[in-house]
Amino acid sequence: MSEAAYVQSLNLVVGGLLLTAVLMLWWRELRAIVRLLVAQGVLLAGLAGILAIQEGDSQLYGVAAGVLLLKGIALPAVLRRVLRDGREATESEPLVNAASSLLAAAFLILFAYAVSRPLVALAPSPATRALPVGLSMVFLGFFLMISRRRAVSQVVGFLLMDNGIAATAFLAAAGVPLIVELGVSLDLFLIVLVLQVLTARMRLKFGGTDLDDLRQLRDS
Repeated sequence: MSEAAYVQSLNLVVGGLLLTAVLMLWWRELRAIVRLLVAQGVLLAGLAGILAIQEGDSQLYGVAAGVLLLKGIALPAVLRRVLRDGREATESEPLVNAASSLLAAAFLILFAYAVSRPLVALAPSPATRALPVGLSMVFLGFFLMISRRRAVSQVVGFLLMDNGIAATAFLAAAGVPLIVELGVSLDLFLIVLVLQVLTARMRLKFGGTDLDDLRQLRDS
């Protein structure tokens, strides 16, 4: 791959990662948010694939395939099943509205760029210049977790944080060892399976997964 094609491909993929993260904050329809999570998993696998081609590292191809299977297919499939089994379709009343969420997203992205400037200056390269995108995804995922009421939305925020951590690792070190990425992803898959069981139990006993309603039940 030529240098120009590498830079353009890298910019396109990281731009897509950042766009999907921002749209997760903007949209309230839970199925649409899960579709964004699928797109983000595919883009993350594409990022690993681009680095594999550029570095000529066969292990990174395995990482890309593992990321695609787990983050682009398996984990979103579990969330789709949770939504199909439940009655929640939208995040009706998030703690922060859409306009304020977008303003917060802009601030967090600027903060990520400011924080990562010293790191980029240490080893300037096309990959390290994109480091702020990975950090932005981590910050946006944390904000999504604390600003939504539905348990599914908070799980998506957790997965967005994990995708941001993976993207940061790929960009900072041209990928991570295959066994490490697969181990982390399998742990994450087990966590989401446990959360699926918990949300099913919550619906069965309380009729929903709105955490504010559950707090009211506890207080009463």
